[in-house]
Amino acid sequence: MWGGRWRRPGRRSRRPRLPERLHAVPAGPRRPRRAVRSQPVRSVATGGRGPDGPGDGGPPPDPELRAQPGEGSGSSRRPPPGKDPGPDAAEAARLLHRWDGLVTHYDSDLLEERASEYLERLLSEVTKLPLARVDARAAFESFGLDSVMAMAMTARMEAALGALPTTLFFEFGTPRELARHLVATRRSEVAALLGESTADAAADPPAADAPTPRGGARATGPLRRKPLASTRWSARKAEPSSAPASGAGPALPGRKGLDIAIIGLAGRYPKARSVDEFWANLAAGRDCVTDIPADRWDHRAYFDPDPDAPGKTYSRWGGFVDGVDEFDPLFFNISPAEAETMDPQERLFLQCVHETVEDAGYTPDRLKAPVDSGRAPAIGVYVGVMYAEYQLYGAQEQILGNPVTVSGNISAVANRVSYCFDFHGPSLSVDTMCSSSLTAVHLACQSIRSGACDMAIAGGVNVSVHPNKYLLLGRSRFVSSTGRCESFGEGGDGYVPGEGVGAVLLKPLERAVRDGDHIHGVIRGVAVNHGGRTNGYSVPSPATQARVITDAWRQAGIDPATVGYIEAHGTGTALGDPIEVAGLTRAFGEHARDGRRCAIGSVKSNIGHAESAAGISGLTKVLLQMRHGKIAPSLHSTRLNPHIDFGSTPFTVPQTLADWTRPLVTVDGEERELPRTAGISSFGAGGTNAHLVLEEYRPEPDDLPDPAAASHGPVPVVLSARTTERLRQKAAQLADWIERKNLSTGDLPALAHTLQVGREAMRERLGTVVTAMPELVTRLREFADGAEDAEGCVRGRARASADGTGVAEALTRRDLAGLL
Repeated sequence: MWGGRWRRPGRRSRRPRLPERLHAVPAGPRRPRRAVRSQPVRSVATGGRGPDGPGDGGPPPDPELRAQPGEGSGSSRRPPPGKDPGPDAAEAARLLHRWDGLVTHYDSDLLEERASEYLERLLSEVTKLPLARVDARAAFESFGLDSVMAMAMTARMEAALGALPTTLFFEFGTPRELARHLVATRRSEVAALLGESTADAAADPPAADAPTPRGGARATGPLRRKPLASTRWSARKAEPSSAPASGAGPALPGRKGLDIAIIGLAGRYPKARSVDEFWANLAAGRDCVTDIPADRWDHRAYFDPDPDAPGKTYSRWGGFVDGVDEFDPLFFNISPAEAETMDPQERLFLQCVHETVEDAGYTPDRLKAPVDSGRAPAIGVYVGVMYAEYQLYGAQEQILGNPVTVSGNISAVANRVSYCFDFHGPSLSVDTMCSSSLTAVHLACQSIRSGACDMAIAGGVNVSVHPNKYLLLGRSRFVSSTGRCESFGEGGDGYVPGEGVGAVLLKPLERAVRDGDHIHGVIRGVAVNHGGRTNGYSVPSPATQARVITDAWRQAGIDPATVGYIEAHGTGTALGDPIEVAGLTRAFGEHARDGRRCAIGSVKSNIGHAESAAGISGLTKVLLQMRHGKIAPSLHSTRLNPHIDFGSTPFTVPQTLADWTRPLVTVDGEERELPRTAGISSFGAGGTNAHLVLEEYRPEPDDLPDPAAASHGPVPVVLSARTTERLRQKAAQLADWIERKNLSTGDLPALAHTLQVGREAMRERLGTVVTAMPELVTRLREFADGAEDAEGCVRGRARASADGTGVAEALTRRDLAGLL
């Protein structure tokens, strides 16, 4: 314990060599002193005890001080033939067997000590620190170790030890821990590197049930004179395995109430104003990253390819959402003046929630219909958001003498939704950096399971509206120098910022099935943890990433072998991706070696890193893949990251659009098809890790629609909007949607029902009665193209109520029955 605090400056602390210690040992027992670095070694002959008593972790006798043959050895005290050796001899045999194990343990400690010294010297050479300042028990982060240094050290070690994971220096906290791992996994190579006797160093510890050698003889070999390895002789506890058990652990007792249905989905992403357009881009393998558009800022004023240029950034690319400045404040009863000072993220998420509720087939009023107990449901809002840079424009205007104030409170993103929709559940904006939106989903699921919410909106939003973010990311070397997110690909050196907004409407699965909701997917499990102290504030931990994944699997009660796809965090960095794959491989355990393959990809290769909206963009991608039964390609990975040995993992990176087949299992001799299952990871730069297990929803046969019910007569179809212009846009959008979904005439009744009860009734209205879907599309197209009297269509305007007009009236009227 004196080796660190009491070491004199500039002088390297060393414990005495073993012979010096032995010469100082007294002849008889001595009371052990407290607060010393190591305990004195005792002799068997003296009956010396360790600090914890004999056989319980006290210091064992040294081999050179053992009784020699003819001087009390086991062979000279063997009982005569036929005579019971008695309990003393049996106890002696037991102690001798225990002693063999301790000697082997001692050899391991010596090799570990030498390996620690080797790593100290290597650290000193690479970091240019004096050797006296490098302590194997100190954390790697205390030496200023960065990724470049770590890779240089790994390359030096590979020359002697063979191929090593590039994540090695990020998986262990101290040089001592790394040395222990190397001795345990590459004993012969370490012994050869350090010039040890391979025969001694490679000796395996005896099995627990190994028989004691006859006559007490033990092949221990000569004592090697090297420094003692630890401050105590107490036997070290076995290190936890780097890989968890083969399964994800037992499922939680009973799944009733644990599964959460996703009944509404909406989002906008780069080059995609809807989730359908988003899927079209994913399926086509389209890179949606562009130069920073001029309507954000002039990137030429801030760009310099030199990363060290002061006041500049070497990134000029990003994934940008179209129309972030487009907002109809009156639709939400917000004045135009107030809307100008609202953060665009607040406006975007409000619009996205409205689309999510519509996608679920609800109006705000129907969503708030009383639950079984007769009370109004508690609907929560959880949104991930991290940047609040819109307020910087207000500060700039104030510097110029214009008294402009812009709010920078991210809580308003969630609170505005709860206010506008009159939701009474918890309303939280969540900031865990890049894992914000998946953490928001986690909190929403927890609230539903605990009963705090009956339903919840969860999602995330992220926009880049000010150059400050790019200057910050450039200075920190987080961004790509090529303008591409090369997830799992060769040459990736950072990420490209991306934008996005997305939301889901969550509801207990049992209620969703009972209420006849359309179910996009089922959340089986979701977990969140933190990496704790790692080798740097923004350095991830493979061990804690593996733990959050297995925690989610345990909650879901699934077998990792059935997971068909992992939507990874995958930012496209040389070390971040290998660390993530290392954590996933740990989580898969033995399934990483049984030949099964699991696809892995990242939406960041398409749209950039959406930061606080990254989790919801990944969740949306997986839901769309399940809907279409396809796995989208992961871009910029034709040549895979050379620091990831994909051959030793269960993962494969899809290069083209591929079918996603359902897993097959054999139960009682019968082959059964299971739903598709996927994992979604999201890791924050500050250490908050999140993982979600998503399962495809497959309705029970009794829940499927009756084909006989498809026959019908004439069907009334209605639309409404606040203005005539918006009504024509709605008609065009509906016609496009029908053709994109390839709906048939049999879908007419369901479509008409949703338009009647799942859409708000507004002032301007359109109605028509049709018997076939093509007929409806033709009439919608005519009206959308500007026809005042489209054939078969009736136009009308709802009368204003006596106590309200305009937006307030349009937002509160719900009576569609009187449209015609």
